[in-house]
Formats: sequence, C-alpha cells, structure tokens
Amino acid sequence: MGKVSKRAASILLMKEHHTLFSCPICNEGMDVDEDGQVNCNKNHSFIIAKQGYVNFMVKPTTSMYSKSLFESRKIILNSGLYDPLQKVMTKYISNDSKTILDTGCGEGSHLERICSSLDNVVAVGIDISKEGIQTAAKYYENKIWCVGDLANSPFKEQSFDIILNILSPANYDEFSRLLKPNGKVIKVVPQSNYLKEIREQAFAQSEKETYSNEQTVERFKEHFTNFQQERITYTSELEPELVPKLLEMTPLGWHLDKGISLEKITIDLDILIGEYNRNDIKR
Repeated sequence: MGKVSKRAASILLMKEHHTLFSCPICNEGMDVDEDGQVNCNKNHSFIIAKQGYVNFMVKPTTSMYSKSLFESRKIILNSGLYDPLQKVMTKYISNDSKTILDTGCGEGSHLERICSSLDNVVAVGIDISKEGIQTAAKYYENKIWCVGDLANSPFKEQSFDIILNILSPANYDEFSRLLKPNGKVIKVVPQSNYLKEIREQAFAQSEKETYSNEQTVERFKEHFTNFQQERITYTSELEPELVPKLLEMTPLGWHLDKGISLEKITIDLDILIGEYNRNDIKR
C-alpha cells in the first residue's frame, strides 16, 4: 500500500483530534467527515485542502508576506541559526504536555524543530497568512495547520497545555481562553541587540536604531502568573548565501539592498514564560 496523500493524512489527524476545534462562526463543536469536510452542528463547513491544511478564515484577508519570504524563513531556521533559542524554549515544556499551539506560526519551522525533541504531543500551527500555512503543510507532516485569525480562532476553550508566540503579535484574552488550567504561554520578543547588524545599517542615526521591549514584557506580566524571563544572546557567522534570505524574512531587512555584506548576525531575545491560573489572573 502506498503512502497516503497529505490531505488523507490531515483528515485522519483532524478526525482524531476534532475535540480541539470549535466553529469560528458560531462556536459550536466540530466534526470531520471522511471527505475532509470540517462541519459544525449548525452546518458551517470548512474544507481540508489537498495540501493538508484547513482555512478557517471567516473573512478574506490579504497578507503582506509572500511565499518567497516563507521559503527564505524556512531556509534560515533550518540552517540552525535559531537552534539555541528552540533548545531553551523546549526546556520549559514539560513531558506531560499533550497539546501545543503555535500562534503566528508562519511556515511552521519553529514548531517542527521544537516538537522534534518532544514525544506524543499534538502540535497545531495557526497563522493568518495562507502563504505561510501552505508552506508549512508542504514541508511538515503529522501536525495540524490552520489558516485563521486569533481574534476569531477555531479552537475550543481550555484545549492547549502550551501556547507558543514567537516574534509575533499576541492576543492575551484568547490565550487565556485557550489554555488549560495551569497551562503555559511561551512568548519570544526581541531584545535590544536583536539583528543589530541589520538595524544599524537600516536605521543609522535614527530612533529606530535602538529598541526596547520593556512595555511588551510588562504587558505580558499583567496577564500571567509564575512569570519567568530568560534572555538568550549569541552572535553567529552567516554564510553569504544566507544573507539575502535573512534580509527577506525580516522587515528590518526590507530597508536594505540585498547585495550588502553581512558576515555575522546577533540573536538577542527574551523568552517570557507565564502560567494561566483561573483563580488569580488579572483580566
């Protein structure tokens, strides 16, 4: 018997874990039929695409990010540039965590590489960009990939042990709704020297040459208990062929000529970890 198609594999995976989902239109529970239709009790329906993802967007949207950008992002992440970050993030995920949601997952490489060292975990990635999710589904199997908006997400409350939010906008009310009791949010935000070699060239002698995440950190702390913060910083050599890929994947690089010389790059990030406790959370 040959290998099943991406769509068939996604249908089986979503059928097995259909209880994670609720209709983004009416919030009713959802089932998955043999034909790949994801239906709620009020007959709202979404289709698992042949590429192996499902589009839960209620209203059409256009993305500022291209397929080429996500391909470049995949190449950069799989080069190992962010391996130290992913390794540190993984240590905050306990062995009894069963469900992980990556919000703003892009093309899915962070989620793929983090889950490679975890056992028996159901991994779900969501992004508003169809181009990002199409790329994720193209390369990474055994995960549920969803096009969707966190402001109107297709998930039941208290469905996830872990929510990842890596260099992406947050929706803390939705995170709180989706987390199981004592679940964790692991958020990654830039620190002052993140990609400083690009920032210095793109914004020389302007206020954007420097960056502070203080307000972002304080807002995170307002929403979650048992707060932890770990800074990870290192400088890596950058192979010449990776330079245009890095410039394409980060908005900082959009201000620069792709022909510039960039021999090294600094990764400087804060990992924020918070638990959701329904008894004492600030709303």
